[in-house]
Amino acid sequence: MKLPLSWLRDFVELQADWDARELARKLTAAGLEVESIAAAAGAFSGVVVGRIISTQRHPQADKLQVCQVVTGDTGGSGGAGGADGSAAAPLQIVCGAPNARPGLVSALARVGARLPGEVTIKAATLRGVSSQGMLCSARELGLSDAADGIIELPDDAPLGTDLRSYLDLDDSILEVNVTPNRGDAMSVLGVARDVVALTGSALLTPARLRALASRSVAGTAAGTAAGDARAAANTGAVAVTLQPMAGAPRLLAQALVGIDSTRATPLWLRERLRRAGLRSIGPVVDVTNYVMLELGQPMHAYDRARLSGGLAARGARAGERLRLLDGTEIALDADALVIADDESAVGLAGIMGGERTAISAGSTDVVFEAAWFKPAAIAGRARRYGLQTDASQRFERGVDWRGQERALALATQLLLDIAGGRAGALTIAELPDELPRITPVPLRSRQLQRLLGLHVAPQEVERRLRALGMDVHAGQAAGRRPGNGESAWSVTPPSWRFDIQIEPDLIEEVVRIGGLDAIEERPPMMAAMPRMPASSEVGEQVVMRTLAARGYQEVITYGFVDPSLQQQLFAMLPGGVPPAIDIANPIAADLSVMRSSLLPGLIAVARENLRRQQQRVRIFEIANRFIIEPSLAGGVREQKMLAGLALGSRLPEQWGSPATPVDFYDVSGDLSALFALGGGLAQFAFEPIAAGYLHPGRAARIVRDGLPLGVVGELHPSLVSALDFTVAPLLFEFDYSAAFRANLAQFREISRFPQIRRDISFTVPMDVAFATLSERVSVAAGSLLKQLSAFDVYQGKGVETGRKSIALGLILQHFSRTLTDDEADRVVQAVLQDLGSNLDARIRE
Repeated sequence: MKLPLSWLRDFVELQADWDARELARKLTAAGLEVESIAAAAGAFSGVVVGRIISTQRHPQADKLQVCQVVTGDTGGSGGAGGADGSAAAPLQIVCGAPNARPGLVSALARVGARLPGEVTIKAATLRGVSSQGMLCSARELGLSDAADGIIELPDDAPLGTDLRSYLDLDDSILEVNVTPNRGDAMSVLGVARDVVALTGSALLTPARLRALASRSVAGTAAGTAAGDARAAANTGAVAVTLQPMAGAPRLLAQALVGIDSTRATPLWLRERLRRAGLRSIGPVVDVTNYVMLELGQPMHAYDRARLSGGLAARGARAGERLRLLDGTEIALDADALVIADDESAVGLAGIMGGERTAISAGSTDVVFEAAWFKPAAIAGRARRYGLQTDASQRFERGVDWRGQERALALATQLLLDIAGGRAGALTIAELPDELPRITPVPLRSRQLQRLLGLHVAPQEVERRLRALGMDVHAGQAAGRRPGNGESAWSVTPPSWRFDIQIEPDLIEEVVRIGGLDAIEERPPMMAAMPRMPASSEVGEQVVMRTLAARGYQEVITYGFVDPSLQQQLFAMLPGGVPPAIDIANPIAADLSVMRSSLLPGLIAVARENLRRQQQRVRIFEIANRFIIEPSLAGGVREQKMLAGLALGSRLPEQWGSPATPVDFYDVSGDLSALFALGGGLAQFAFEPIAAGYLHPGRAARIVRDGLPLGVVGELHPSLVSALDFTVAPLLFEFDYSAAFRANLAQFREISRFPQIRRDISFTVPMDVAFATLSERVSVAAGSLLKQLSAFDVYQGKGVETGRKSIALGLILQHFSRTLTDDEADRVVQAVLQDLGSNLDARIRE
């Protein structure tokens, strides 16, 4: 949320030493993080307020005018100007703006002025006519992205005044990151309440709000849940009907007649909207946006001539459709809350209005609507329809359920001042049984000190809470008897705070107003209870440190992924794409299903890194995947997985070795280092597979004691091309718990007798894996085999086609005596015979 400092000063008097940076620091320490501070306008100088006193057509160009402009000072011409500028020597300005006209007060950049973009204004001759400056548009001054003409300033703007000073363009704008629980802080008034609590000053009431008390409305009609016809009988009243349990317990409607929608919104209001990040549209819409930004109450305006009857808040009907203001037509879900007239839905409640009743330049009679919707009735609906509006953000978090009258009164006053007309009747409809029930929350000083680790004086606790608008009563806290020396309070939160429900919520308020940075750092006090470490699973920190030591970085991705990427990745699996779990309210269209694998998230991260010219990537993630299993309660199983991705060169760029791409053996070596952590590396094996999305011949299944855990391999060439990878990434993913089940350390006596090594070399068919060889050698050699290693693998010249040569090293040892050469030779012969019989092994000559 963008917060102009000048707007905030309307509600609170800041301390003299609180500049924008100090205020940002205080707000951040109080839980409202200020992400940035920016100026209200870009750098420019030499621009003053000037008045056009006459215009005439340029003799050589039909679209240009020659304007005479006075600034109330000498303007560089030597003559002194009067107070109204009439005696000042005029400056001749050639201007092409369509709105340049006599009497218009605008922004004049005099000779020597510097505009955004390093533009310096010089005296010029345009088609034979001299020009002594430039009349500026908002776009040329960096105040807008577009402009239909030069800036139009109020008639009473003081001529000759520096424009930056007149418009307060050195104002600071704070970008505040409001957390989801603080919907009350999504307005100038909401932030001001926190600043008041921080400064200890009083909350100010701006003049525009003080004036509401003196302005009377034509009349008030009471609407009901049933739509009382008497409301419509009152002159100008709008009948309002509320459907019980639909999610709209309160809705107010204010009629205004005879307004002029073609009038321009005042500059001060347009500037405030611009600084808050909104563009000016027209007086009616600008007023509703202004009230939302200032008071936090979203509003909507309807063209009454396009309304059929009154307004109703109800659930959507079967098959009902609605065309929104942005032109999008949506099919309404059964749980959607809509605002409707007697004909059909005219708006998606709390999110966006409908096109049929939209305000236009010809609107003369309008209806303002201000409502309180239950947050649960709005939450997720905007994202479901691919929308995200300022109104939905506020209604989802909760707005003040008692603030609709004030918002309507301010909007009515502003619009009447801008566009004329008169106010009709105000209709108030509510369902009292569905409105929030405010209940006191207990607070104890002992619990406050226990959770915070510091003492806050009881008087200070009460001051901070009352400064936030809470009703505080000292004494017994909600039936809890305080102990010796303990203070207790019963605290009733205000109507705009939906996040105060339990005692820790109040404790959080006390500490954040005191400043989170005021808490003294102390070492934790706890009892040291030694115990046996859990040895059933390798610790997650150990796994992560091992991967980090081998060059990997941890990433954390969303638990939901792009369905098209997941479909593309797993379409090549033999069984087809596993069914995905759809998300009811996705945060984005490309994050609409729960992940059935961690790999889509890692692939998306790798692609993003490649787009940012990071050619060497090593990443991993430990997280859950979600698998549909109808046999389980809830139908979904969560499985903890470890997944990783490696691409680019094997080693970082260096002079000592060539840039060699990472390959299958590099990544399988990383995995072997992980599997060794649990002391059971010998239980693991890599078996060749064709895993669909992995490269045939460069992929393997990870197996432990015969049970498959996951896969490792190079991405399939077709997917490398489809996903725009320049090189093929290596991927792995496996069941975390099964892979890191640790073997308990056991004592084993070491043999005192020497080892004997025997090497054998033979050829086997290409599809024979080392795991299969190892299994057969272990069976044939029996208990004398202590270690087996493959020290050479070769295929090519000298080896017949379809076969490969393998050289194995066998370490033999007896526990109680020295082995003889004859015994070692018999073991080797047994191994060779077994391999020849079962795996078609042939001794190399």
